[in-house]
Amino acid sequence: MKRNSYYLLALLAGLLCSSLTFAQTRVIEGTVTDESKHPVSYATISIKGTTKGTITEKDGTFKLNAASGAIITIRAVGFTTKEITLGGEDHLSITLAENPSDLNEVVVTALGVKKEKRNLTFSSQEVKSEEILRAKEPNVLNSLTGKVSGVQITSSSGMPGSSARIVIRGVTSIAGENQALIVMDGVPINNDETDAAFDGGPGTNRLADIDPGIIESINVLKGAAATALYGSAGARGVVLITTKKGNINRKPTVSLSSGVSFENTIFPDRQYKYAQGNKGVYIDGETAKASTSWGPAIDTLTANGKKVPGHNPLKDFFRTGVTTNNTISVDGGNATSNYFMSYSYFNQQGTIPNTDYTRHSIFAKYNTQISSKLSSTFQFTYSNVLNHKMPEGYGLENPLWTVFMGPVSYDFHPYQNADGTQRLYRYSRNNPYWVLDNVLNTSTVNRFLPLLTFVYAPNDWLSVTERIGADIYTDHLNYHVNTNDITYTTGLVYTNNQNFRQYNHDFIVQLKKQIGKFNSSLMLGNNIYANYSDYMTAKGLGLAKPGYYNMASASTVTYTESMTRNRKVGFYAQAEVDYNRMIVLSLSGRYDGSSVLATNHTYYPYGSAAAGFIFSELFTDKLKETVNFAKVRASYAVVGNDNVVAYSTQTPYLQAVIAGDASSNLNFPYNGQNGFLINSALGNANLKNELQKEFEIGLETKMFNNRIGLEASYFDRKMSDGLVSGISLANSTGYSSTTINSAKMETKGVEVLLNLTPVKTKSFSWDVTINYTKLNSKVLQIGGGLDQTSIGTIYAVKGQPWGSLFGTKYARTTDGQLKINDAGLPYASDEYGIVGNITPRWTGGITNYIRYKQFGFSFFIDTKQGGDILNSDDGYGLYYGTSKPTENRADRVVKGISDATGTANTVSVTGQQYFQQISGITEAVIQDDSYIKLRNVSLSYNLDKKLLGKMPFKDASIVLTGRNLWIHKAADFTGGDPEVNSWGNHNSGLGIYTFSAPTSRSFDCTLRITF
Repeated sequence: MKRNSYYLLALLAGLLCSSLTFAQTRVIEGTVTDESKHPVSYATISIKGTTKGTITEKDGTFKLNAASGAIITIRAVGFTTKEITLGGEDHLSITLAENPSDLNEVVVTALGVKKEKRNLTFSSQEVKSEEILRAKEPNVLNSLTGKVSGVQITSSSGMPGSSARIVIRGVTSIAGENQALIVMDGVPINNDETDAAFDGGPGTNRLADIDPGIIESINVLKGAAATALYGSAGARGVVLITTKKGNINRKPTVSLSSGVSFENTIFPDRQYKYAQGNKGVYIDGETAKASTSWGPAIDTLTANGKKVPGHNPLKDFFRTGVTTNNTISVDGGNATSNYFMSYSYFNQQGTIPNTDYTRHSIFAKYNTQISSKLSSTFQFTYSNVLNHKMPEGYGLENPLWTVFMGPVSYDFHPYQNADGTQRLYRYSRNNPYWVLDNVLNTSTVNRFLPLLTFVYAPNDWLSVTERIGADIYTDHLNYHVNTNDITYTTGLVYTNNQNFRQYNHDFIVQLKKQIGKFNSSLMLGNNIYANYSDYMTAKGLGLAKPGYYNMASASTVTYTESMTRNRKVGFYAQAEVDYNRMIVLSLSGRYDGSSVLATNHTYYPYGSAAAGFIFSELFTDKLKETVNFAKVRASYAVVGNDNVVAYSTQTPYLQAVIAGDASSNLNFPYNGQNGFLINSALGNANLKNELQKEFEIGLETKMFNNRIGLEASYFDRKMSDGLVSGISLANSTGYSSTTINSAKMETKGVEVLLNLTPVKTKSFSWDVTINYTKLNSKVLQIGGGLDQTSIGTIYAVKGQPWGSLFGTKYARTTDGQLKINDAGLPYASDEYGIVGNITPRWTGGITNYIRYKQFGFSFFIDTKQGGDILNSDDGYGLYYGTSKPTENRADRVVKGISDATGTANTVSVTGQQYFQQISGITEAVIQDDSYIKLRNVSLSYNLDKKLLGKMPFKDASIVLTGRNLWIHKAADFTGGDPEVNSWGNHNSGLGIYTFSAPTSRSFDCTLRITF
């Protein structure tokens, strides 16, 4: 009883003390300005020893609940940190002194830990919300294109909802996944490509589900030292997304944003001068059919006494795309809590009729200080995506086949004959307008990303974080082809239902202690990750009724079902010591265990050691006036690359398939009997992670009052134990091939980031950001007795950069001249080898931002120099007579050495003979896909508060944006945009340009209002 009384008295005393504390707390208002009395926006004001704080508004004002005697700390980028002990005042006027020698900027690093940028011992680059929104890209990844050194982003096509690929510091794996890990608010999220059309073309990378408007910043961790804490998941680099949050002590603030843009297709080059026909003879496509456009000139062509009108198949087919993006958000908070909520509706009507991409996005984040020592964050993201797209690529259901290759003398309308059959100018190709009404790929995705975080901080040197996050989505795909199709004459229905669940749990303990001039920290943590996915497909052939796209109407239905589950457990630690804010030492380690690895290689250790020396601290005060900040850093890291696909250590059974054409029904079950065969590829029970070892050095400087900032990095990365599939086995084993850890590859690179402020006054400023990247990769070993291995459309070849393009070559003499046959034409040799490489020599970008009073103007130019692409469109166009080079149809003598005489060729050939001959030689259609793009131009105007007057708005702005306004491409590239990659974001589809939806040039107007 006495003990209970004691506890009761202690509780009452605690409540009394708490009440007295709250009684002394009051609302303090204030203004933060610089030494020129200009307001300092978004300065962070925190109460020392607590997690409470606020952020200044655009005009530098703030409100804060605090008690007398509390110490508040004011931080802002480019200014000296200031501490003030509160007295009895209710209003504060705080002036911050500029401190260009100090990098006060705080950035988010691995596992969501915030650090001062000046203390980083690795390479990272941050992109702010303003830059992301200014790009006007529906896919978050595309908004980073050209902005981050060391990062290459490739769009797949101009189809609404098409995927994008992100690779940091070049490829890290011969054949496995090379894309970066995506992490949002400390939790990995899925970025797989799904929903590729059944008959060809890219799908959508799932990061496209995220509304760019909820993102506060993106920090790209490039090197192994930066990502070592992620272990085997971070070897490919990490993209850290930080979402927006509310502000404490702020009344509800409502923001509205509404934008509309118009997209016009960037057409590939082609000839519009010559009509359908062969050898100069006109064929009308009605009384006679022909696939080629080797007819007479269209401008003087007559038939039956009438002039034959010319058409532009591309302009006739494509339309002006219209995109709208509407967002409403509200944020605010009180002394202990804050919130941010957002809803957006994005609707993109594609330039191809009947294609569109719509996305509903809901986001909510709530932060609260449960007690003085415990805080929590709950956030929830939901998106609903509906995508209608057409097939792309080689499939005959792709309408672009006949749009790009169609003759200018033929009118595709009407697309049906009187008997209901397709009206065709040639055999074996669909009418593109018939495709629009009878072929469609529809996908629906519902995605949920809940996140719950608790932080317990009993004192200022210890904190414990528990973070639980999930990524859950359902993906339903429907594809249909009506009867009377060229391939599926009796029609096709296809469905794919996918369920995906991913769970992530982190438990992190952080300790920080300052002893004299030493500032030390230690982080210990545990991570548990689980992933589950399943899908079921159904393919139905033979529709009972045209246009009735129900699986029950199919005469033959085949099902496929698959399930994948994997789990990972990791333990990690990071120790960091900072001496006198001058020398920083950092050690990181992680011990990962994965369910997909061999049982004797389940767990692996990874780690890094890094150091930074801020040598500008040794400068004299006079020198610091010129060189404000200077740091060198070096690191060495060993990390894994978890490219072992689930169940690769086993040999599964697969449903048997009887070979047949695309419309065949020769699949098991057949005549009521099912059939399974063991996989011909033998599983390898000893597979382990690929290994990356990387050395990096870097230099960071800021000069002339932060007017010039330079960051440069050099890295040398070596990959070993690379996975190689297709290793041949003796037939006596009963298997044809297997997968082993044998490949080796080296990548060396230089990255440069330069920030300039040429002009800065009270009313005018000009900021320039320049980035440059040069990577050199070399495949050192394949293994298994191989010197090369196929990765879909590209190859890895020993001694060559990764990404070789293979194909047929011109037959040449020993001194490199073309060999010419008896007909006077060049021909292909028997050699099938390297004809190009997709790797660019270097990439870069320049961003300019100019501000004058309430006006802002920016333009962004980026470039990729070097690298080849196989322009399959041109290969067909050369044969059909539609490619741009075929405009020159004069007879010619092809320069080369005659096989018949052994001397210079003298035999004349027609243009048709020449172009049709070389169309089948791969080397003839390998083109340079270098480019320089004026990717983005933006003009903004923020309404002056004086103009707003008594209107209920706090802020209002209007932004005009143009994208892809100008593209300079290599002279030999005949496509519209060399950035397009036809087969999605996988390794197996790189380097091919084939009947893809063209990208667009767009013009956008966005109005933003804040209440």
